[in-house]
Amino acid sequence: MTTPVQRPATAAFFVQAAASFGLSLIAVAVGVAYMPLGPWERGFLALGVLFLVSSSFTLAKCVRDRQEMQEVTTRVDKARIDKLITEHDPFEVKNL
Repeated sequence: MTTPVQRPATAAFFVQAAASFGLSLIAVAVGVAYMPLGPWERGFLALGVLFLVSSSFTLAKCVRDRQEMQEVTTRVDKARIDKLITEHDPFEVKNL
């Protein structure tokens, strides 16, 4: 029986990723707010940032789902091969 795949995701890595995301989002928001532009241009840039953030989350989810699907497929293929190997008797004589 195979053991489940363990991902080395520590709490420090999660905190670092969340902090860098928050800091970059705040920096872009401050940059958009202080640009010498009119309200329509600022709104356009703000909506662009919002769309970029939401599409980044969607892309990250798609990449994670594809990786998990490959791991499951690999485990299923390995289980099939293990079953074939355990059922195979190299000393069995087959009558033709």
